[in-house]
Amino acid sequence: MEKYTNDLIRESSPYLLQHAHNPVNWVAWSEDVFERAKRENKLVLISVGYSSCHWCHVMEHESFEDEEVAALMNKFFINVKVDREERPDVDQVYMTAVQLMTQQGGWPLNCFTMPDGSPVYGGTYFQKENWMHILRSLQHAFENEEEKLVEYGENLKKGVAASELITQKQSNFIFEEKKLQELMLRWSKNFDRQQGGNSRAPKFPLPSNFEFLLDYALNEGDETVESYVELSLDKMAMGGIYDQVGGGFSRYSVDMLWKVPHFEKMLYDNGQLLSLYAQGYRNFKKPMYKKVIEQTVEWMEREMLDESGAFYAALDADSEGVEGKFYVWKTQELEEVLGKDYKWVKDYYSLNQRGYWEDGNYILLRVESDKAFAEKMNWEQEELSLKVDKVNDLLLSARSGRVRPGLDDKCLTSWNAMALKGLCDAYVAFENDHFKLLALRNAKWLLEHQMKEDGSLWRSYKKGVSSIDGFLEDYSHVIAAFIALYEMTFDEDWLHRSKQLVTYVEKHFYDANSGMFFFTAQDTELIARKMEINDNVIPSSNSVMARNLFYLGKYFHDPSYINMAKQMLANVYDGMEMYGSGYSNWGMLLNHFVYGFYEFVILGDDQQVTSDVRSLRSPKVLVARSTGDSTLPIFEHKERQEETMIHVCTEGTCFLPTSDVTEALKQVIQ
Repeated sequence: MEKYTNDLIRESSPYLLQHAHNPVNWVAWSEDVFERAKRENKLVLISVGYSSCHWCHVMEHESFEDEEVAALMNKFFINVKVDREERPDVDQVYMTAVQLMTQQGGWPLNCFTMPDGSPVYGGTYFQKENWMHILRSLQHAFENEEEKLVEYGENLKKGVAASELITQKQSNFIFEEKKLQELMLRWSKNFDRQQGGNSRAPKFPLPSNFEFLLDYALNEGDETVESYVELSLDKMAMGGIYDQVGGGFSRYSVDMLWKVPHFEKMLYDNGQLLSLYAQGYRNFKKPMYKKVIEQTVEWMEREMLDESGAFYAALDADSEGVEGKFYVWKTQELEEVLGKDYKWVKDYYSLNQRGYWEDGNYILLRVESDKAFAEKMNWEQEELSLKVDKVNDLLLSARSGRVRPGLDDKCLTSWNAMALKGLCDAYVAFENDHFKLLALRNAKWLLEHQMKEDGSLWRSYKKGVSSIDGFLEDYSHVIAAFIALYEMTFDEDWLHRSKQLVTYVEKHFYDANSGMFFFTAQDTELIARKMEINDNVIPSSNSVMARNLFYLGKYFHDPSYINMAKQMLANVYDGMEMYGSGYSNWGMLLNHFVYGFYEFVILGDDQQVTSDVRSLRSPKVLVARSTGDSTLPIFEHKERQEETMIHVCTEGTCFLPTSDVTEALKQVIQ
């Protein structure tokens, strides 16, 4: 029997449920919180975290499980716990407030507000004694200097509202190649040309960064940048950040070598990395990239798949209270499991100083390609591949007997959409029917559980129950996923569904003054409506939306969509070159405007022609295919012939149709 139980016991979020037996009288976020705070005349603590956040767990253990601390919090404050993954809108607003106050942020995020929600003090992790001092000081100020707090809170609220808001730039904007070249010149100074990624730790496997860089390299013919992307993909795939045995990437590496991961695995990372490695495979044709995709999909299906067809949010870094314990190995364990194979595995998986971590534990990683290792062992590559598969099966089986990391089993709409897009991109690269099956099953879940009758979306799902109204992040990524579903199946219904969602987003999220989209719908009751502009580990919802509009504008021949995308890009254009990494998804749209963009319209049912087009390296190409009647404007004025033909078009002009993919590509690169 638990000694304490608070209101969070009624929630479904694993993070909130982790705090349900704290002595703190936590309540979940709701608009009623501030009504209660006004009635009781109390300050509000908004404490934000997520289930796989290490320092969130530390602060809970040190402070929120402590009865002395809880007594202070319960006496003087309304205490609100927020899962940032369920409520990114709340996190955005109060993270901005804390950053304005302290010039830094992170999680756990702890922000104190007046009874009306105006922020007055905040920070991240606090040790127990410091935390208790803050609690007492804030209560003293509230009792004795309330007017100063009110004034400070009002000014800060204005600052939050003004941050990240965009001014609409002039129309008929011209985008220039030299902007991209300057962006690359500045960004490339931070390239780690030995290990890939950025030249500092920690290292995040930012998918949109590498997608943009490869896109740029192909457009510009820049072999140096192309090689840097290849190096980065190789090093990530061979490093400890990638689970060599079970598939899937951890959230980031704490060092420069991609060696020691922060062992949590997030769905949004892995969904995007499927897309990245699919693009990498089309360009570099490396079997290792295919293996990464296959293993990662196997992991998603094995450990992250809900019976509904949705994918869970995350796996914790810790098991049995120890970070990484589930994933690391001692040499004695490996010898027992592998027997005579241990001798070569020791070399293959770097069970030496390179792979050593701490306390006798090793992180499995690789330093040479399969081709190089097979040559060294005088084996055929196929023989090595079979041996590695056998070893991984043995290790996976042995590992399955360990205490598993905590699972965050909520299913988030936007994160699932990224995984869905990743599966579609993987299918297009390899034409693996199992990828298609998983993708269509996930899409079915989105339609049946996360889409409401009025065309709006839910944000979260758990055990058959959908909850929380969707944010721009959810809509933009679902639209992108539906476009990817069309590219996988050529079922036009997915594009029409995309267009319906765009119509809903225009009505409820669009800001006519700036030409951008708010993160929250127009009926939000937060202290500010923010716009998400900068690309990060997840591309910004505005950049995803701008690209969606561009592609749908091409499919539907709708210049209003193209113009909206152009206006959004124009709004962020000035200054992009100063921080390329933070504008990489915008950069892919900029590439389209600078280098040109072509429609490859296939009429006919020759599957080989479609496969050949899909395997093209060119980032300038959008593909449409029809084997019969079509309702899409992109097929208008194009006659079907007995032979499957490719119509290459750009800016409303089409070249003579051809049945030869090589000839079609010449029209793009001439």
